[in-house]
Amino acid sequence: MALDKNFDAAEAEARLYAAWEESGAFKAGANASREETFSVMIPPPNVTGSLHMGHAFNNTLQDILVRWHRMRGFDTLWQPGQDHAGIATQMVVERELAKDGKRRTDFTRDDFTAKVWEQKQKSGGTIIGQLKRLGTSLDWSRNAFTMSGAPGAPAGEEGNFHDAVIKVFVDMYNKGLIYRGKRLVNWDPHFETAISDLEVESTEVDGHMWHFKYPLADGATYTYVEKDEDGNVTLSEERDYISIA
Repeated sequence: MALDKNFDAAEAEARLYAAWEESGAFKAGANASREETFSVMIPPPNVTGSLHMGHAFNNTLQDILVRWHRMRGFDTLWQPGQDHAGIATQMVVERELAKDGKRRTDFTRDDFTAKVWEQKQKSGGTIIGQLKRLGTSLDWSRNAFTMSGAPGAPAGEEGNFHDAVIKVFVDMYNKGLIYRGKRLVNWDPHFETAISDLEVESTEVDGHMWHFKYPLADGATYTYVEKDEDGNVTLSEERDYISIA
């Protein structure tokens, strides 16, 4: 058998990964020879997106740790999963609807939610394929999605992760680890919700400083003084108002 002139990494890596996965080499407990356990929950990437360099970097570090423990006989699990990324998914669906001149308000809540599930099922495999292409040794038999098991979830999205996510957040709230409060947020007037800094493109806009003069009662006056940074008086005048900028 003659060797190919060039090494075809795409063919070789895909073939080897498929063989590893089929052999069960990545499943929890594979190669276990001691009682110690080691597990990592992958920080779940957004189900609608694609991996970026940050994912490639941190997943490589996780893979090294997981493989090292597995090789030493630990009962090892690297748990895969995806996050529902509700606003990002809704944005994708609304863009598709807009192509047909439709909006989310043209649908009932249940009908629109069904379209969001359709989008998840279309794009959900993208990230899994990218992680496999990276060679990550995740136990895909346990793959989790944060909205599986939710009311109205379609066939194939069974599970209890929806309930588990709610339980964890409620528990964290009750422990005081997360809280609700008045905060400055990025408000999206289209989706009518708060979005993260990562989802905002900052643009500088020239504004104007407005000054409002409020007259003092009964003709009262006072001496208004402005000073520079060295304490020298730069302005002194009698005023019968206060100015709010």
